[in-house]
Amino acid sequence: MRGIVKRFGDTVANDGVDFTVRPGTIHALLGENGAGKTTLMRVLYGLAARDGGEIFVGGGRAEIRSPKDAIRHGIGMVTQHFSLVEPMTVAENVMLGAEGGFRLDLAAARELVAQASERVGIEIHPQVRVDSLSVGERQRVEIVKALSREARVLVLDEPTAVLVPQQVELLFEALRRLREQGLAIVFISHKLREVTAISDEVTVLRRGQVAGTAAIGDVDERELARMMIGRLAAGVRRESASAGGEPVLSVEGLEAEDSRGLPAVRGVSFEVRAGEILGIAGVSGNGQTELAEVLSGLREPTGGTVSVDGEPGRIPEDRRASVVGELSVAYNLVLEDLDSYRRGPMLDERAIRRRADELIERFDIRARATDSVQGLSGGNMQKVLLARVLAHEPKALVVAQPTQGLDVGATEYVRSQLLAQRDAGAGILLISEDLEELLALSDRLVVMYEGELVGSFEAAAADVEEIGALMAGLR
Repeated sequence: MRGIVKRFGDTVANDGVDFTVRPGTIHALLGENGAGKTTLMRVLYGLAARDGGEIFVGGGRAEIRSPKDAIRHGIGMVTQHFSLVEPMTVAENVMLGAEGGFRLDLAAARELVAQASERVGIEIHPQVRVDSLSVGERQRVEIVKALSREARVLVLDEPTAVLVPQQVELLFEALRRLREQGLAIVFISHKLREVTAISDEVTVLRRGQVAGTAAIGDVDERELARMMIGRLAAGVRRESASAGGEPVLSVEGLEAEDSRGLPAVRGVSFEVRAGEILGIAGVSGNGQTELAEVLSGLREPTGGTVSVDGEPGRIPEDRRASVVGELSVAYNLVLEDLDSYRRGPMLDERAIRRRADELIERFDIRARATDSVQGLSGGNMQKVLLARVLAHEPKALVVAQPTQGLDVGATEYVRSQLLAQRDAGAGILLISEDLEELLALSDRLVVMYEGELVGSFEAAAADVEEIGALMAGLR
C-alpha cells in the first residue's frame, strides 16, 4: 500500500500511509483507536474507497473496490465487527459468498470447517446456528471462515481475544506454518507481548500517519507503546485490596440456561466484597455471558439465589449492542435516566446537554455531546458506557470484557477507572478472556468451565499454567 489517503469529511483517517507486507512474514499493525489502522485495512479489503494512493499485490497494481475484489486478489480478513448471518449455521456462513453457483454442498462445507478448525487449533461445530453462539464463539467462526479460503494475504484483527494461553500457542503454531508456506499475514493486536512473540515486523500508526516500522528484534514492548501513544505507557500496577468489606454481591447455587434452553450456569456460588475485584477467567462460551446477564437482570435464572446490596451496574460485553448508534453521545449518556429529564411531555434538552458535558469532561470522552455514537472509536464508545454506569456510583458492578479490542491508551484508562471504583468501595465482578488483564486487576480469581466454577486463587499468588489448564478443561 503506497501513499494511502482516506478522508471522512474534514477528518483525515489515513494521511499518506505506506504499508508493505512481504511473503512468508507476519507483520504486526499497531495503533491507538482512531490512529487509522482499521480504516487502512478496510481500504485493503475493499470496504472503504481510498481517496489517494495505490495498492500492489504480488508486484502488480490491484484495483480493489469490494471484498470480492480483495478475495480474488488472495486477500482474506477477519474484521473486528462480525459479518456473519445469524440464522445460518457455521458451515453455511463459511461457504457464504463462495463462487460456483447456487448449489451448496453441505458435506463439503462441513469438511472445510473441520479442516480450517484443525489448522487454527480451535474446535468449531459446523452444524450449530450462529445466533446461538456467544460473542467469542462468533469470533472463532470468523477466523475459520478466513482460513478456509486460499488467501495469500491474511489480515487478523485481535484473533486471540477469546483463547486461553494453550490455544493461543496452537494458533501461533498454525500462523507459523502458514508463514512457512509463504503466506503474508497482518496481525493486529493490542497485546504487545503477542506482537513480539509472533511477528517478524511491526508498523505503528499514530494519528493517521506511520510512526515507525521496525523488525521486532530491534524494539521492545515499552518502545512500541511509546510509538503508539507518544509516551511510555504507565501500565496498571495492581495493588491487592485488603480483605475487603462486607459482601455486596452474593450468589448461591445459581443455575441458568442459554438461548437454546441448555444448561449454561451450573450451581455457581461466590461472594464479591466491598472494595475488591473478583475476576472470572474462562474461554468464551462457558457460561460467563449468561452469568453476567442474570446478575444484571437481563436473563431469568432457573435456580439459586442472588443477593445484591444496591442495584448492580453493568458494563456489557458487546459495546456496540449496548449503545444506540444513531443517537448522540448526550442521549446515550442519559439513556437509562430519560424520565429524570422530562418537563411534562417533553425532554429537557438543556439539562441533558449539561449532564453530557459534565460526563464528557469527567470521563475524558473525545467527542462532542452532539456527535453520533456510531462514529466514535471503540475506546471512546467504551468511555460512554463507563460514564453511563459509573455516574450512578453502584455498590456492585458487573463488568464483561471491558477492554476487548481497545488500544494501549484506552485499555490503561478503563483499567484505572475500575481500580478507582474498587478503591472507592465498590465490589466488582470482572469477567474477561484476557488472563493478563485478570491478573493485573483482580484481588481474587475463579475459573469457569462448562458453567461451573472449577478453581479459586488469590490473584497475587496465582499459577498461570494451572489457571490455563483449568480454563481449557485439562484438569
